[in-house]
Amino acid sequence: MEKQGVYLGPRIRRLRRDLGLTQAEMAADLEISASYIALMERNQRPVTAETLLRLAKAYKIDFSDFTSSSGPDLVARLQSAIRDPILSDIDFGPLEIADVAHSFPGFAEAMLRLHTAYREEQFALADKRLHQGDTPAADPISEVRSFLSARRNFFPVLDAASERLAARISEAGGLPSYFQSEHKVRVRYLPAEVMMGSLRRLDWHRKELLVDEGREQSSLNFLMAQQLAYLEFEKEIQATVGEGQFNSTNAAKLATRAIAAYCAGAIIMPYGLFARAVESRRYDIELLARQFNVSFEQAAHRLTTLQKPGQERIPFFFIKVDPAGNVSKRLNSGSFPFALHGGGCPLWTVHQCFASPRQVFTQWLELPDGKRYFSVAKAVHAGGIGHRRSSAERAVAIVCEAQYADRLVYNVDHPQTQAPTPIGIACQICHRTECVARSEPPLGRQILPDSYRRMEAPFGFSDT
Repeated sequence: MEKQGVYLGPRIRRLRRDLGLTQAEMAADLEISASYIALMERNQRPVTAETLLRLAKAYKIDFSDFTSSSGPDLVARLQSAIRDPILSDIDFGPLEIADVAHSFPGFAEAMLRLHTAYREEQFALADKRLHQGDTPAADPISEVRSFLSARRNFFPVLDAASERLAARISEAGGLPSYFQSEHKVRVRYLPAEVMMGSLRRLDWHRKELLVDEGREQSSLNFLMAQQLAYLEFEKEIQATVGEGQFNSTNAAKLATRAIAAYCAGAIIMPYGLFARAVESRRYDIELLARQFNVSFEQAAHRLTTLQKPGQERIPFFFIKVDPAGNVSKRLNSGSFPFALHGGGCPLWTVHQCFASPRQVFTQWLELPDGKRYFSVAKAVHAGGIGHRRSSAERAVAIVCEAQYADRLVYNVDHPQTQAPTPIGIACQICHRTECVARSEPPLGRQILPDSYRRMEAPFGFSDT
């Protein structure tokens, strides 16, 4: 009677090729026949527990990761891609998707990359419509935003690596201790006049990481974690950025910084721990910020990244604006159409936060197409602490689809039965003719003369 096991043919073959081994060489290492290796690679024989143990011992691999790397996560990612409207007329059963993921993980990964590239092009086309057919100059910020949006601001390889690193940091006694024990680098907190405009600086000659002491502890932790990401994940970060095929060096540099910042957040707020806290706290951003010793903005930002297949949390859109309405950050793991443009609608409370900086603003929103969303916004402080230190005020907001709002603590006193605020992505593409806050007429609409009638709205429009 044949021993029970699992079928891991493509992964056995990939492991062997990554190690540069022939079937005969691997068979000798595992003390089995070369023909059995060939049968396992063709999924004609299962991989038994005994064989897995031999693999782990011979090649120093974590066989639990090995057996699950192309399992539930890959299946869930494929299922998400299959739900794309462009594939809605194709009947894919769950068993078929699972078969592809388990038996042909390389092919499945290729399909996911193609789907990601397709989504990037869709975002780019949507953005070009705002330029009325003109070809805009290369915009590195838009390139990076498209790159992040196409991946729903989630990078599973980096997130998993950051979570493992966070555990080692905890065992070492914290970030400064880890720098000292693992990199022989001493962390020093120095005054601003010594730092000369730098927030952090790695001095390899003296083996010191210098950070500006005039920062909140949450900022100091983030600066250290980001530097650690550059040190420990250099290859992984460059490989991730390389997928973007950016048109300019500036875009690649901005993407590298964004990915390092992503890792920093994942190190400080490890996925599993943070995801569990999110549910127990019911997405209370202020409580999450206190629990993980991070800022309101950092906690809100991390909420947009919780899209690990099988462990997904609410998909959020994130935006950060200044009092003049300039958008400095957009992140999207949901379907809010502000991802690449928009955010300037004055009816959205994110622009009203500056008058009450300690208050959390909640609001129901409705777009012209009738879709409803729930928004949570708050003004945040950026900059140093201490006398005569430069600082800036920003407002951040996270937005989710109406179907998720009941899971938020903020919705307790703001039920969906309340009338939503009608907003638009941008005045030029918003056709709410009755909006008194409008600053520009919508594209394609004829403006009525006001020689005999003045409308309450800034502009009057014909029906066509």
